[in-house]
Amino acid sequence: MKLLVVSAGLSSPSSTRLLADRLTAATLDHLGHLDDLDAEPETVELRELATEIARHLVTGFPPARLAAALDAVAAADGLIAVTPVFAASYSGLFKSFFDLIDKDALTGTPVLVGATGGTARHGLVTEHAMRPLFTHLRAPVVPTAVYAASEDWGAQGLAQRITRAGTELARSMAATHPTTRPTTGDTSPDTAPDVDTAAALAPRSPTGAITSTDPANGLTVVPFAQRLAALRTG
Repeated sequence: MKLLVVSAGLSSPSSTRLLADRLTAATLDHLGHLDDLDAEPETVELRELATEIARHLVTGFPPARLAAALDAVAAADGLIAVTPVFAASYSGLFKSFFDLIDKDALTGTPVLVGATGGTARHGLVTEHAMRPLFTHLRAPVVPTAVYAASEDWGAQGLAQRITRAGTELARSMAATHPTTRPTTGDTSPDTAPDVDTAAALAPRSPTGAITSTDPANGLTVVPFAQRLAALRTG
């Protein structure tokens, strides 16, 4: 499995990267307890791609490093996304990167969101800004989001939230991974049905992109204007 971590921290070291690393460790630790599942983590530091992101926004063509990062998002089995808080929301760099993601690339991919800030007053940024963003991209966000204010570091409550969030992401990744599903004909009640809902709704093309229909099923797209005309004549 592939676990992709996107960190939008602007300094090195940064509390944003520290939170991303701890969420990654918690996820990998719980995956190891789920039938010895293993995941290959990859971290994308957006500050290293800032120039490429700006160039892509104005030209429409991603440089090689940015293209590789965008492909990694589309290929991920799970995503951890962490941003610092700016003006009571995610950073502009964070939003600019996800503006470049194909609208179908994250369909069905479980996501864990986290944020860092200087004050606890911004604690709901994960709910009013980050969760709606990934919901728009049709990516299921795990229930526990982690916000870390300056005073949270070293506190017991933060460590507990990180563990809970990592556990939730690990379970979501395991539930959607093909190797955890039974083979055809296995009707054991302790296993999940052999149904890949995300792939059924949005099958991937040979290049890894997600398409809206599967040509093998003979599906056709009826133009909206044609549907309206049929309603008028009916």
